[in-house]
Amino acid sequence: MAALAELKARSATYLVGLLPAVKLAAEKLIERCYSEGVEIRLTAGYRSAAEQQRLYEQGRTKPGPIVTNAKPGQSNHNYGLAIDFVLVQSGYSMSADDDHDGIADWAEVVAQAKLLGFSWGGDWITFKDYPHFEMMFGLSLSQLQAGIRPTWQQQQAVINRIQGMEESEEMSKVEELLQKDKEKSAIISALEQRIIALERRVNISLNQTPPDAYHAALQAAKAAGVMSTSNDKDLSGLKTIQILYNMGLFEPEFTRFIQSLKQAGE
Repeated sequence: MAALAELKARSATYLVGLLPAVKLAAEKLIERCYSEGVEIRLTAGYRSAAEQQRLYEQGRTKPGPIVTNAKPGQSNHNYGLAIDFVLVQSGYSMSADDDHDGIADWAEVVAQAKLLGFSWGGDWITFKDYPHFEMMFGLSLSQLQAGIRPTWQQQQAVINRIQGMEESEEMSKVEELLQKDKEKSAIISALEQRIIALERRVNISLNQTPPDAYHAALQAAKAAGVMSTSNDKDLSGLKTIQILYNMGLFEPEFTRFIQSLKQAGE
Protein backbone atom coordinates (compact mmCIF):
# COMPACT_ATOMS: atom_id res chain seq x y z
CA MET A 1 0.00 0.00 0.00
CA ALA A 2 1.02 3.57 -0.60
CA ALA A 3 1.74 5.75 2.41
CA LEU A 4 -1.25 7.64 3.77
CA ALA A 5 0.63 10.93 3.42
CA GLU A 6 1.13 10.19 -0.28
CA LEU A 7 -2.58 9.54 -0.83
CA LYS A 8 -3.53 12.75 0.97
CA ALA A 9 -0.97 14.71 -1.05
CA ARG A 10 -2.44 13.38 -4.30
CA SER A 11 -5.86 14.61 -3.19
CA ALA A 12 -4.75 17.96 -1.77
CA THR A 13 -5.63 19.95 -4.90
CA TYR A 14 -9.26 18.88 -4.67
CA LEU A 15 -9.55 19.85 -1.00
CA VAL A 16 -8.92 23.51 -1.79
CA GLY A 17 -12.14 25.51 -1.88
CA LEU A 18 -14.29 22.98 -0.04
CA LEU A 19 -16.29 24.23 2.92
CA PRO A 20 -14.42 23.48 6.18
CA ALA A 21 -16.83 20.75 7.30
CA VAL A 22 -16.77 19.10 3.87
CA LYS A 23 -12.97 19.36 3.73
CA LEU A 24 -12.64 17.69 7.13
CA ALA A 25 -15.04 14.92 6.11
CA ALA A 26 -13.12 14.36 2.86
CA GLU A 27 -9.80 14.12 4.71
CA LYS A 28 -11.29 11.70 7.22
CA LEU A 29 -12.74 9.63 4.38
CA ILE A 30 -9.26 9.09 2.94
CA GLU A 31 -7.89 8.23 6.38
CA ARG A 32 -10.70 5.90 7.41
CA CYS A 33 -10.68 4.02 4.11
CA TYR A 34 -6.91 3.63 4.42
CA SER A 35 -7.29 2.16 7.91
CA GLU A 36 -9.68 -0.40 6.39
CA GLY A 37 -7.11 -1.35 3.75
CA VAL A 38 -8.73 0.61 0.90
CA GLU A 39 -6.75 3.29 -0.93
CA ILE A 40 -8.66 6.14 -2.53
CA ARG A 41 -7.84 9.54 -3.95
CA LEU A 42 -10.06 12.45 -4.84
CA THR A 43 -10.64 13.33 -8.48
CA ALA A 44 -12.85 16.39 -7.94
CA GLY A 45 -13.71 18.86 -5.23
CA TYR A 46 -14.57 22.53 -5.52
CA ARG A 47 -15.15 23.42 -9.17
CA SER A 48 -15.17 27.01 -10.45
CA ALA A 49 -17.77 28.28 -12.93
CA ALA A 50 -15.12 28.36 -15.66
CA GLU A 51 -14.11 24.76 -15.03
CA GLN A 52 -17.76 23.71 -14.93
CA GLN A 53 -18.33 25.40 -18.29
CA ARG A 54 -15.33 23.60 -19.77
CA LEU A 55 -16.63 20.23 -18.56
CA TYR A 56 -20.13 20.98 -19.87
CA GLU A 57 -18.76 21.82 -23.32
CA GLN A 58 -16.88 18.52 -23.49
CA GLY A 59 -18.77 16.17 -25.80
CA ARG A 60 -20.92 19.03 -27.04
CA THR A 61 -18.81 21.78 -28.56
CA LYS A 62 -15.46 20.31 -27.52
CA PRO A 63 -13.90 16.89 -28.21
CA GLY A 64 -14.45 14.00 -25.81
CA PRO A 65 -17.36 12.18 -24.20
CA ILE A 66 -20.05 13.98 -22.24
CA VAL A 67 -19.09 13.96 -18.56
CA THR A 68 -21.72 16.22 -17.00
CA ASN A 69 -25.18 17.59 -17.60
CA ALA A 70 -24.62 20.49 -15.20
CA LYS A 71 -23.95 23.99 -16.46
CA PRO A 72 -22.08 26.49 -14.25
CA GLY A 73 -24.00 26.99 -11.03
CA GLN A 74 -25.93 23.74 -11.47
CA SER A 75 -23.40 21.44 -9.80
CA ASN A 76 -22.91 21.10 -6.07
CA HIS A 77 -19.18 21.07 -6.81
CA ASN A 78 -19.53 24.78 -7.63
CA TYR A 79 -20.37 25.49 -3.98
CA GLY A 80 -17.64 23.45 -2.30
CA LEU A 81 -20.11 20.83 -1.11
CA ALA A 82 -19.14 17.79 -3.19
CA ILE A 83 -16.23 15.47 -3.96
CA ASP A 84 -15.57 12.63 -6.40
CA PHE A 85 -13.19 9.73 -5.75
CA VAL A 86 -11.51 6.77 -7.42
CA LEU A 87 -9.93 3.58 -6.09
CA VAL A 88 -6.15 3.82 -6.36
CA GLN A 89 -5.65 0.15 -7.22
CA SER A 90 -8.79 -0.68 -9.19
CA GLY A 91 -10.05 2.59 -10.64
CA TYR A 92 -13.82 2.66 -10.99
CA SER A 93 -14.41 -1.04 -10.42
CA MET A 94 -17.32 -1.47 -8.03
CA SER A 95 -16.61 -5.16 -7.45
CA ALA A 96 -12.86 -5.12 -6.72
CA ASP A 97 -11.80 -6.43 -3.32
CA ASP A 98 -8.12 -5.58 -3.15
CA ASP A 99 -7.97 -5.85 0.64
CA HIS A 100 -9.44 -9.39 0.43
CA ASP A 101 -11.96 -8.97 3.24
CA GLY A 102 -14.94 -10.28 1.30
CA ILE A 103 -16.46 -6.81 0.85
CA ALA A 104 -16.17 -4.77 -2.34
CA ASP A 105 -13.80 -1.86 -1.75
CA TRP A 106 -16.27 0.54 -3.37
CA ALA A 107 -18.96 -0.47 -0.89
CA GLU A 108 -16.53 0.07 1.99
CA VAL A 109 -15.83 3.61 0.78
CA VAL A 110 -19.55 4.37 0.46
CA ALA A 111 -20.19 3.06 3.98
CA GLN A 112 -17.43 5.23 5.45
CA ALA A 113 -18.64 8.30 3.54
CA LYS A 114 -22.17 7.90 4.86
CA LEU A 115 -20.87 7.55 8.41
CA LEU A 116 -19.14 10.90 7.96
CA GLY A 117 -22.36 12.55 6.81
CA PHE A 118 -22.04 12.44 3.02
CA SER A 119 -24.88 11.42 0.72
CA TRP A 120 -23.95 9.20 -2.23
CA GLY A 121 -24.67 9.82 -5.89
CA GLY A 122 -25.23 6.10 -6.32
CA ASP A 123 -28.48 6.45 -4.39
CA TRP A 124 -29.94 8.94 -6.83
CA ILE A 125 -33.02 7.78 -8.76
CA THR A 126 -32.76 9.39 -12.20
CA PHE A 127 -29.03 9.83 -12.78
CA LYS A 128 -26.64 7.75 -10.68
CA ASP A 129 -23.20 9.25 -10.07
CA TYR A 130 -21.29 6.46 -8.32
CA PRO A 131 -17.99 8.27 -7.57
CA HIS A 132 -19.84 11.29 -6.14
CA PHE A 133 -20.38 12.32 -2.51
CA GLU A 134 -21.95 15.54 -1.29
CA MET A 135 -22.97 17.26 1.92
CA MET A 136 -25.92 19.60 1.37
CA PHE A 137 -26.78 20.70 4.94
CA GLY A 138 -30.47 20.52 4.03
CA LEU A 139 -30.19 23.06 1.22
CA SER A 140 -31.53 22.62 -2.31
CA LEU A 141 -29.72 23.60 -5.48
CA SER A 142 -32.17 26.45 -6.03
CA GLN A 143 -31.34 27.83 -2.57
CA LEU A 144 -27.63 27.63 -3.34
CA GLN A 145 -28.20 29.42 -6.63
CA ALA A 146 -30.09 32.11 -4.70
CA GLY A 147 -27.01 32.72 -2.57
CA ILE A 148 -27.98 30.79 0.55
CA ARG A 149 -25.08 28.92 2.14
CA PRO A 150 -24.71 26.54 5.07
CA THR A 151 -24.32 28.47 8.30
CA TRP A 152 -21.23 28.14 10.44
CA GLN A 153 -23.40 26.55 13.13
CA GLN A 154 -24.47 23.86 10.64
CA GLN A 155 -20.88 23.20 9.66
CA GLN A 156 -19.70 23.20 13.26
CA ALA A 157 -22.34 20.61 14.11
CA VAL A 158 -20.92 18.32 11.40
CA ILE A 159 -17.35 18.94 12.59
CA ASN A 160 -18.32 18.21 16.19
CA ARG A 161 -20.12 15.03 15.18
CA ILE A 162 -17.13 13.76 13.21
CA GLN A 163 -14.72 14.55 16.03
CA GLY A 164 -17.07 13.03 18.59
CA MET A 165 -17.47 9.92 16.46
CA GLU A 166 -13.71 9.46 16.23
CA GLU A 167 -13.25 10.06 19.96
CA SER A 168 -15.96 7.49 20.68
CA GLU A 169 -14.29 4.99 18.36
CA GLU A 170 -10.93 5.61 20.04
CA MET A 171 -12.50 5.03 23.44
CA SER A 172 -14.08 1.83 22.14
CA LYS A 173 -10.66 0.67 20.92
CA VAL A 174 -9.13 1.47 24.32
CA GLU A 175 -11.92 -0.39 26.11
CA GLU A 176 -11.49 -3.32 23.74
CA LEU A 177 -7.75 -3.42 24.45
CA LEU A 178 -8.37 -3.21 28.19
CA GLN A 179 -10.88 -6.05 27.95
CA LYS A 180 -8.38 -8.14 26.00
CA ASP A 181 -5.76 -7.39 28.67
CA LYS A 182 -8.19 -8.53 31.37
CA GLU A 183 -8.92 -11.71 29.43
CA LYS A 184 -5.19 -12.36 28.98
CA SER A 185 -4.59 -11.74 32.69
CA ALA A 186 -7.35 -14.18 33.57
CA ILE A 187 -5.87 -16.81 31.25
CA ILE A 188 -2.39 -16.28 32.69
CA SER A 189 -3.73 -16.50 36.24
CA ALA A 190 -5.56 -19.73 35.41
CA LEU A 191 -2.41 -21.17 33.85
CA GLU A 192 -0.37 -20.21 36.89
CA GLN A 193 -2.86 -21.96 39.15
CA ARG A 194 -2.78 -24.99 36.88
CA ILE A 195 1.02 -25.10 37.00
CA ILE A 196 0.97 -24.87 40.80
CA ALA A 197 -1.54 -27.73 40.94
CA LEU A 198 0.59 -29.84 38.61
CA GLU A 199 3.72 -29.12 40.63
CA ARG A 200 1.93 -30.30 43.71
CA ARG A 201 0.87 -33.48 41.94
CA VAL A 202 4.35 -34.41 40.70
CA ASN A 203 6.33 -32.51 43.35
CA ILE A 204 8.38 -30.71 40.68
CA SER A 205 9.57 -28.01 43.07
CA LEU A 206 10.91 -30.65 45.51
CA ASN A 207 9.57 -28.56 48.34
CA GLN A 208 5.90 -29.52 48.38
CA THR A 209 3.87 -31.74 50.65
CA PRO A 210 3.63 -35.19 49.00
CA PRO A 211 0.18 -36.47 48.02
CA ASP A 212 -1.78 -38.23 50.79
CA ALA A 213 -1.66 -41.51 48.88
CA TYR A 214 2.04 -41.88 49.80
CA HIS A 215 1.64 -40.92 53.47
CA ALA A 216 1.72 -44.43 54.97
CA ALA A 217 4.73 -45.50 52.89
CA LEU A 218 6.66 -42.35 53.77
CA GLN A 219 5.93 -42.68 57.47
CA ALA A 220 7.09 -46.29 57.42
CA ALA A 221 10.26 -45.33 55.56
CA LYS A 222 11.00 -42.63 58.14
CA ALA A 223 10.37 -45.04 61.02
CA ALA A 224 12.72 -47.53 59.40
CA GLY A 225 15.42 -44.88 59.19
CA VAL A 226 15.52 -45.00 55.40
CA MET A 227 14.77 -41.29 55.07
CA SER A 228 14.46 -38.24 57.27
CA THR A 229 12.30 -35.95 55.14
CA SER A 230 9.69 -36.49 52.47
CA ASN A 231 9.48 -33.00 50.97
CA ASP A 232 12.48 -33.50 48.70
CA LYS A 233 11.12 -36.48 46.79
CA ASP A 234 9.94 -36.25 43.20
CA LEU A 235 7.25 -38.50 41.78
CA SER A 236 9.62 -41.29 40.79
CA GLY A 237 11.13 -41.29 44.29
CA LEU A 238 7.71 -41.45 45.87
CA LYS A 239 6.74 -44.37 43.65
CA THR A 240 9.93 -46.25 44.57
CA ILE A 241 9.24 -45.80 48.28
CA GLN A 242 5.67 -46.98 47.76
CA ILE A 243 6.89 -50.13 45.99
CA LEU A 244 9.35 -50.91 48.81
CA TYR A 245 6.58 -50.33 51.33
CA ASN A 246 4.23 -52.65 49.44
CA MET A 247 6.93 -55.34 49.51
CA GLY A 248 7.07 -55.06 53.29
CA LEU A 249 10.66 -53.87 53.36
CA PHE A 250 9.86 -51.19 55.93
CA GLU A 251 8.28 -53.63 58.43
CA PRO A 252 9.99 -53.53 61.85
CA GLU A 253 10.91 -57.24 61.70
CA PHE A 254 12.61 -56.81 58.36
CA THR A 255 14.54 -53.73 59.41
CA ARG A 256 15.70 -55.49 62.61
CA PHE A 257 16.82 -58.45 60.49
CA ILE A 258 18.85 -56.15 58.24
CA GLN A 259 20.40 -54.43 61.24
CA SER A 260 21.38 -57.80 62.78
CA LEU A 261 23.08 -58.80 59.55
CA LYS A 262 25.03 -55.56 59.55
CA GLN A 263 26.11 -56.11 63.17
CA ALA A 264 27.16 -59.70 62.43
CA GLY A 265 29.26 -58.50 59.56
CA GLU A 266 30.98 -55.98 61.71
